[in-house]
Amino acid sequence: MIQGVLPALITPFTKDNKIDEEGLRKNIEFLIEGGVSGVVPCGTTGESATLSIQEHERVIEITVEHSTVPVIAGTGSNNTVEAIELTESAEDSGADAALLITPYYNKPNDRGMIAHFKTIANKVDIPLILYNVPSRTGINLKPEIVAELAKESNIAGIKEASGNLEQVTRIIEMTQDEDFVVYSGDDALTLPILSLGGIGVISVVANVAPALVVSMVEAFRRKDLEKARQTHIKLAPLVRAVFLETNPIPVKKAVELIGLPAGEPRLPLAPISPENEKKLKTVLNDLNLIK
Repeated sequence: MIQGVLPALITPFTKDNKIDEEGLRKNIEFLIEGGVSGVVPCGTTGESATLSIQEHERVIEITVEHSTVPVIAGTGSNNTVEAIELTESAEDSGADAALLITPYYNKPNDRGMIAHFKTIANKVDIPLILYNVPSRTGINLKPEIVAELAKESNIAGIKEASGNLEQVTRIIEMTQDEDFVVYSGDDALTLPILSLGGIGVISVVANVAPALVVSMVEAFRRKDLEKARQTHIKLAPLVRAVFLETNPIPVKKAVELIGLPAGEPRLPLAPISPENEKKLKTVLNDLNLIK
């Protein structure tokens, strides 16, 4: 599987609330120039919940066509049939893998959770990455369920954003005999998760500072732990700033402030408050990211 830094792409919108296709291409180029290992369109950061099926498929199609690094397409849903349709479409578009969020709102029981992911896995051939983010979905993907799903040949990893390092440890412990990997899904915990055996990060903050996040991960991989630690500390204020409000509200403003296409978040998300925008701008200036 793809190691390193994979930004969870924002979806830029035009002033009339359409997908900014040229803006998306420009952002992808910026991230590739920053040294990222892959890109992830249509995740939570890409406002997948407010994209139509057609928009969702178009964003993935553009990303696959324009990217020179691997693409892990966000194709999850709380509707199993819809998740299958999106994942099959991503596979047909040429995505290298798919990212599947746990079903939100439904709060499936354990048998339902397992059946959901296995049903999708049986419909496609590309690798699937589970995505656990309980703060957004209302349900936690238990290590025992992850271990069961890891036995499926094309369920290849998990993006772990529970914020629980003990859970990450248990997942790695329980899947060590499988061909299965763990990505950090929480920018604040990337370095600790790497130290436990994670292979990279699906990152929000990399939309704004890809080179810095890449620097930290590469320092860790070459065993320069002091450089990795220093870069982690340097990034910490920016990590806090891009989560001052619900993701992706602050990161879209940050992308705009550094001169890249972003647009406003779609309702029901409202633009960042003036107070938090000021805090965000201060952090970006401190890191010399505003040109």
